[in-house]
Amino acid sequence: MNELDKYLFDINGYMIIENAIDQDEITELNRLIDAQNLTEPGLATSEARFGSSGSLFDENNLSAGYLDWGAPFNNLLDHPAIMDPLRFILGDGFRIDHYYGIYMKHRTEGLRLHGGNTPFDPPEYYHFQDGKVFNGLTVVAWNLCETGPEVGGFCCVPGSHKANYPCPPEILAGHEQSGSVFTPHVDAGSVVIFTEALTHGTAPWVADYQRRSLLFKYSPAQQSWGPSYPPMPSVQLTGRQKNLFEKPYFAQRASLFDD
Repeated sequence: MNELDKYLFDINGYMIIENAIDQDEITELNRLIDAQNLTEPGLATSEARFGSSGSLFDENNLSAGYLDWGAPFNNLLDHPAIMDPLRFILGDGFRIDHYYGIYMKHRTEGLRLHGGNTPFDPPEYYHFQDGKVFNGLTVVAWNLCETGPEVGGFCCVPGSHKANYPCPPEILAGHEQSGSVFTPHVDAGSVVIFTEALTHGTAPWVADYQRRSLLFKYSPAQQSWGPSYPPMPSVQLTGRQKNLFEKPYFAQRASLFDD
């Protein structure tokens, strides 16, 4: 994170890291997803998720989700491309809160705009003090295909993580048709990192190919968005990856950046 990166994230609430993984890695991740023989995505947003880290609201119904599908998924947990940005946004000792995949077919509906600095949401905030960013739940979205204004995908109101007024109903109703909502072009292999304090959503999918994105959601060390915590997958993890599954606490938490 250089000074330009920090400035742009601070004013926009999101950043795009291009070419974070290569075509071979994309192909292997897609192959492993195909091997699960998933039900075809539906046209509703409720039918456009896969590989979740278990129920977010039922502590007795947890699973390791797609992290049990192979090492290529686990390699994304602490991929070198995202660690420095996450330390800038969340501080050291951040944790994996939950995760899931998004898949969409032609004509799958968009996801409503949500989030924003106002009204204040305790687990989803963005604050700057003493020369540092203090931020809540943060999303790392790995693109396994091209998304953008011509096909759909992630969209947002840039800068809304600092908004002092609630998002007007005209913008919420207009969604991606509103001139205030931006759908950035993101290539396959690139990753989008954004604060959940940003007003964001998903533009409807109009491409003939399937949209696939892997969303990892991280919280600061002392916080949990949901009442349950994702279990460790059964595949072998590194020490740092195991630390990401620590429950929320702050005092004496191990650094994720020790050599």
